[in-house]
Amino acid sequence: MCGRYALNVTTSELIDAFDIQMGIPQVLPQLPADWNITPTKQIYLIRNSERDLRELATASWGIIAPWSKDDESALKSQSSAINARSETLDEKPTFKSAFRSRRCLIPADGYYEWATELGPYPTKQPFYISAKNQHPIAFAGIWDRWVSPSGRVVDSCAIITREAVDFLGEIHHRMPTFLPKNRWRDWLRKDLNSVSEIRSLMTLPSPATGLQAWPVSPRVNSIRNNGPELICEIDLGEPETLF
Repeated sequence: MCGRYALNVTTSELIDAFDIQMGIPQVLPQLPADWNITPTKQIYLIRNSERDLRELATASWGIIAPWSKDDESALKSQSSAINARSETLDEKPTFKSAFRSRRCLIPADGYYEWATELGPYPTKQPFYISAKNQHPIAFAGIWDRWVSPSGRVVDSCAIITREAVDFLGEIHHRMPTFLPKNRWRDWLRKDLNSVSEIRSLMTLPSPATGLQAWPVSPRVNSIRNNGPELICEIDLGEPETLF
């Protein structure tokens, strides 16, 4: 799964990194640098606009169930929908419509994962995972729009996850679904609605290639903690051997 991540870039850096197309003059969303992004926070996403231009937007992390009747039920539904399993999201009522027509990219500098008892590391030890080249990574995502009874419009989103592979599987059994740049255009296409074709975009021969991981302080466990020190590597001591 992916329940925490980090992003410390400016909007201009996101525009360059994700080839965002500025159409008519617009006020870009501005979010602060955050090394401990948690569910229900406002986060950046990249999607195609109504004019079919690639745009930078924000949304609340955790898909709001379309049938939510009020703000309380909407918030509650988000807690169980921050991640969408790639194996079943085209079947789940909360996700299937967005998967077919409202896909997005969710940018990150890196994400955190906690070791399970199935791997060689201390259980619940947090790790930080990022690209070796230090470039932002793109999670495959979906987004949706919910309108409250009072007329308030809320965009929300989820990160698509898959079975973890290679060294990431030694930390946790799930990982985000990453999309390389050469698949962004098709992933964002609103006219691409074929489940099999969409699924093919998420299939990579070596999805962990170019990534790195290191153990970090348990301080990341608390949502009250934030700052660049959260991603600093710590020494686990012998006999732990990292990648």
